[in-house]
Amino acid sequence: MLAAAGEAKPGSRDALFGDDDDDALLKAGAASAEKKAPASGSGIKGFLQYEMARAYDSPVHWSKMLTRADVSAQGNLGDGIKWKLGARMDYDAVFSATDFYPSAVAKDQRFNLNLRENYLDVGAGDWDFRLGKQHVVWGEMVGLFFADVVSARDMHEFILPEFDVLRIPQWAARAEYFKDDFHAELLWIPVATYNEIGKPGAEFYPFNPSAMPGISTQFRDEVRPSRTLANTNYGLRLSTLKNGWDVSGFAYSSMDIEPTFYREVVAVPQPTAFYEARHDRINQFGGTLAKDFGSVVLKSEGVYTRGRKFYVSTPDDADGVVPQNTIDWALGLDFSLPAETRLNMQVFQRAFFNHDPNLLSDKQENGYSLLVNHKLNDKLEAQLMWIASFNRTDWLLRPRVTWNFERNWRLAVGADVFNGPPLGLFGQYAGKDRVYSEVRYSF
Repeated sequence: MLAAAGEAKPGSRDALFGDDDDDALLKAGAASAEKKAPASGSGIKGFLQYEMARAYDSPVHWSKMLTRADVSAQGNLGDGIKWKLGARMDYDAVFSATDFYPSAVAKDQRFNLNLRENYLDVGAGDWDFRLGKQHVVWGEMVGLFFADVVSARDMHEFILPEFDVLRIPQWAARAEYFKDDFHAELLWIPVATYNEIGKPGAEFYPFNPSAMPGISTQFRDEVRPSRTLANTNYGLRLSTLKNGWDVSGFAYSSMDIEPTFYREVVAVPQPTAFYEARHDRINQFGGTLAKDFGSVVLKSEGVYTRGRKFYVSTPDDADGVVPQNTIDWALGLDFSLPAETRLNMQVFQRAFFNHDPNLLSDKQENGYSLLVNHKLNDKLEAQLMWIASFNRTDWLLRPRVTWNFERNWRLAVGADVFNGPPLGLFGQYAGKDRVYSEVRYSF
């Protein structure tokens, strides 16, 4: 997964304002012309994709036979108003062709129809307003999430999919102010979207607690926050571009998009540990920094999180979680090398304040990542992604070859290889290594 594969370089307007070709906001210099323009549309665009994956560790099985259709359209209504509509349909035949997974997993993942970005843009001088379901991207590191705290994610395949697949838009009202090199963003999410984690027994279900002697394990249904004013999310982000330095800072209060698994141990009729995914309110303060030095791009992000709780395996703990404030930061360098080669290197850390000794994590969890991408010719490229922990033997290796064999057509083959301890970030999926292929037609 490449977070930075298609992003703008620091120093550009796109890098400062978070725009892209699909949903660029109206700017003051073009506002008068836009208001005179007749209503128009840009046609339908998107992609069709078929994916297959085979888990090759025992028991060998097909883990994916997915057909995906993603379509969107956008246009101009005139009077400074733009629109975008989008939807996605997924059908995974692995849950019809095999009975490897529990019925609850099959029901959850066999077929899904989701709205993607569906919003209105309204331009008013130095202000732009976006109302509706939309992506809000506050971080741009490669492969992992740090300052990107707003977007929910489809975690049915962990962090393996590309970002255009992984991100889930939020229903939000966003106001943005642009003045010279300054950008302010106000965000309110009245009905929040949360990470899609799947059901217990799924290939990449995110929580696999250690068994406690003499106590069985069961999962209750996930509890999502009620749709009340108290459970809305809101934030402020300020950014500026000075002498090529792209700097931002933000404050964000939300019901956590990531679930915390609470535990209740019941003695009768037989000792059982019940785990229940819940979403607590957290407050986050952070920032980003980026600078283009020609062939080298520097990026850094940091986030302080207050209010999140973490799992402890000690059976005498009442609810199996403890509150811990954390700071996450990452520093990356992206090199454009000769012979159509790109090298990205990152180091990152999560530090716990008042570290509880019963946590599964060390007081400082340190890691690094390496990405090498090389274009063999104008149609073929090879890539290798490696993410690993400094604290323990816990890593993910992702080789991939992509062939753009015809205009708008792409074939990719690769592998996802996990290693580490059973409760490690990557080690929890050891034994679920897979090879895969993807065919995509873009239109």
